[in-house]
Amino acid sequence: MSAQIKRSITISGHRTSITLERPFWDELKEIACRKKVSVTELVRQIDSRRDASGSLTSAIRVFILEQLKKQRSDLRQG
Repeated sequence: MSAQIKRSITISGHRTSITLERPFWDELKEIACRKKVSVTELVRQIDSRRDASGSLTSAIRVFILEQLKKQRSDLRQG
């Protein structure tokens, strides 16, 4: 697995650090581009929907996995 990359972003006026492997950052950027939002905005959306007991980093990884599964399903359907 590639090295982890730590980035700081501001969500709702609060600075937070997110540590993800490069492939996750790359995919997060791709998804943000497809949705025509910034990475920060996409992370804010993920944060607003996550279970408060789980970490933001885990929520981002699960979100990316769900998006990739949806893409694969959409390709199979047509």
